Amino acid sequence: MENQKASNYRWTICSLLFFATTINYLDRQVLSLTWKDFIAPEFHWTDSDYGTITALFSIFYAASMLFAGRFVDWMDTKKGFLWAIFIWSLGACLHAYCGIATSGIITGNWLVGFEGAKEAISKVGDTALVLSTSVTLFIIARIVLAFGEAGNFPAAIKATAEFFPKKDRALATSIFNAGATVGALAAPVTIPLIAANFGWEMSFILIGALGFVWMGFWIFVYKKPHVHPRVNKAELEYIQQDIVSENPVIEPVLGTEKRMSFASCFSYKQTWAFAFGKFMTDGVWWFYLFWFPAYLSSVYGLKSDNPLAQTMMFVLYAITLLSIIGGWLPTYFVDKKKMNPYEGRMRSMLIFAFFPLLALLAQPLGNYSAWFPVIIIGIAGAAHQAWSANIFSTVGDMFPRSAIATVTGIGGMAGGLGSFLINKGSGLLFDFSRKNWSTVNGEPLATVKPEWVTADFKLSDTMLKDLAKEGVEVANGVNTGYLIIFSICAVAYLIGWFVMKSLVPKYKPIEL
Repeated sequence: MENQKASNYRWTICSLLFFATTINYLDRQVLSLTWKDFIAPEFHWTDSDYGTITALFSIFYAASMLFAGRFVDWMDTKKGFLWAIFIWSLGACLHAYCGIATSGIITGNWLVGFEGAKEAISKVGDTALVLSTSVTLFIIARIVLAFGEAGNFPAAIKATAEFFPKKDRALATSIFNAGATVGALAAPVTIPLIAANFGWEMSFILIGALGFVWMGFWIFVYKKPHVHPRVNKAELEYIQQDIVSENPVIEPVLGTEKRMSFASCFSYKQTWAFAFGKFMTDGVWWFYLFWFPAYLSSVYGLKSDNPLAQTMMFVLYAITLLSIIGGWLPTYFVDKKKMNPYEGRMRSMLIFAFFPLLALLAQPLGNYSAWFPVIIIGIAGAAHQAWSANIFSTVGDMFPRSAIATVTGIGGMAGGLGSFLINKGSGLLFDFSRKNWSTVNGEPLATVKPEWVTADFKLSDTMLKDLAKEGVEVANGVNTGYLIIFSICAVAYLIGWFVMKSLVPKYKPIEL
């Protein structure tokens, strides 16, 4: 027994966390891949309307994160995760019925199918009423989705801390966090196809149902490592090596930890460092996730069901799989350079913070080929995911297990606030830039021929494309809007890193 080979059941748990994150991001992507080409024509949405929906999703997600982490610490990992994925899967499916509900509220026709709802809505002359009603209903569905999805990362980070020693947590986190990339990879090749063949409603239902399947596996597979029959003594000793090492980080054995009060978490600079890093960078990833399909459509005329657009999105998110390196690099610094876990992680995060600067070139080079921003944003996305794996792991480095989900939730709230600002701001900026910075033959859009513009002096993407074919010199002002947002995304990580390093310059774990 002394030479017993360690089991590797912790990687089974990691694989379940990976699939949960994959489903999480698939559910989150359905709207971004269907709104522009399938939903907006039915409900008369603008970029600003979509920006409002995504921004409110971000703010509700942020608020939910504040309490989701505490909820997971209270319910513990298994039950907390089950509740989270049940609620978000329910919310994902609810989106499909927003059309029927819009029809019922406006016309009184409730007992109709998806096609019947479309027909009833198309006959409504008050498009403003259709717009406002549908946006409100989608916001409600997004609130339910946000409330459930807020539990994913607190529960996953807590499970990682339970099954992995500190030195391996960034690697485990980068692996399960790669589920976000795989979800983003699968989304553009599946969701538009489902929407085109079976209706946008079925894309929400089919993708949302995956979460209920995952719940069945989690119920039977997950138990704490010290009571799990599939975790032998050698693996348990490996998992708990931080407790028995020669220079231990004082941390009690699983199941006996003291509890840190919710309010006391805010008294530590470590909490504020983590929260600020999330505030500065989470919105960047969500902007790429929510707006890139619309970017291809608005700037290059490539709709989400276009094979070239799907290929580009697949390539973009395939590049982000390089983020797995982000989990290995801190281990290299710890094992080879003898740094402590926090120092190795911060060194890695500084390296990753320089790659997003490439986004400064995305829009200028995009004038030559759409492939340039695809590749550049893919690299920036990989850097984000590598950064994300490490910033999550800093919580496990510095806080006791009993507080990990709570602090992760606080940081998630800050990240959600940043995401709210960038998503709402982007929608307003893109509508403003298209209206005020677009020109036709060098003249401002507001002064050109009335038949070329809509009532609010906005050229549609189709009009811009048709005018260009006729030899009219057209400048789409939305290009400048994207240039501004890409520039903000480029510098966010370095700002976040320097503030984090200023708040917590050296490794200082918190003891209860």
